[in-house]
Amino acid sequence: QWQLVESGGGLVQPGGSLRLSCVVSGFTLDHYAIGWFRQAPGKEREGVSCISGSGDPTQYVDSVKGRFTISRDNAKNTVYLQMNSLKPEDTAVYYCATDPSRRLCIMNEGAYSSWGQGTQVTVSS
Repeated sequence: QWQLVESGGGLVQPGGSLRLSCVVSGFTLDHYAIGWFRQAPGKEREGVSCISGSGDPTQYVDSVKGRFTISRDNAKNTVYLQMNSLKPEDTAVYYCATDPSRRLCIMNEGAYSSWGQGTQVTVSS
């Protein structure tokens, strides 16, 4: 059974940084695309970033370009989302997701069938 577990969320002041981790089990991370999504209170879930199975290409939603960086360490079965210059509008529950048929990343939640439980990120002073 494919499992994904996010960690690294927390409370941070505006301008601060966090690094989220998505550890996968039940399958080998090599070759599979991973997407990061987030859902803020009262809002629909949106795609934040994704990384293809080969590591390239990657995608970012416009609101995080230049601030967030996605990377993967296949040896550790882990995908990271480095978040810098955080803003209050980045506050949300962040989820990682994957799918056995997906090698090329796409920021469409319908393309992913396996999801983690989420990790809360709160940006506030």
